[in-house]
Amino acid sequence: MSDPKQARVLLEAAERDVSALRGMGDATVFADEVFGFHVQQAAEKLFKAWLASLGETYPLSHDLAVLLDLLNACGMDVARFDELVDYTRYAVRLRYEAADPGANPLERETAVRRVEALLEEVRQRLTSEGGG
Repeated sequence: MSDPKQARVLLEAAERDVSALRGMGDATVFADEVFGFHVQQAAEKLFKAWLASLGETYPLSHDLAVLLDLLNACGMDVARFDELVDYTRYAVRLRYEAADPGANPLERETAVRRVEALLEEVRQRLTSEGGG
């Protein structure tokens, strides 16, 4: 049995993260660590909402690969969201320390598009399952 109420709570929380991301385009104002954290948080909440909509219990984990693996095990086609796994490091390690100053800056527009695609996927699933 799915848990549309929990899925909806997670979806709404993720929508706030995505809204914040849309305003974080200026890297001189929002460090990559801050932006990356919100990408990770939005993806984590959306993957968990998706799992909840399927009636699956999700772990208390920030590891996006674990959440994707669970969705994949449920028969969901999640390959198009694989690149979001790279943002797992922003959940904990880079939340408290700076990124390598020599590292390439994050591709913010690409990240926002990926998270928006995931947001739309989960919204559609909740709507079609009567959870939204």
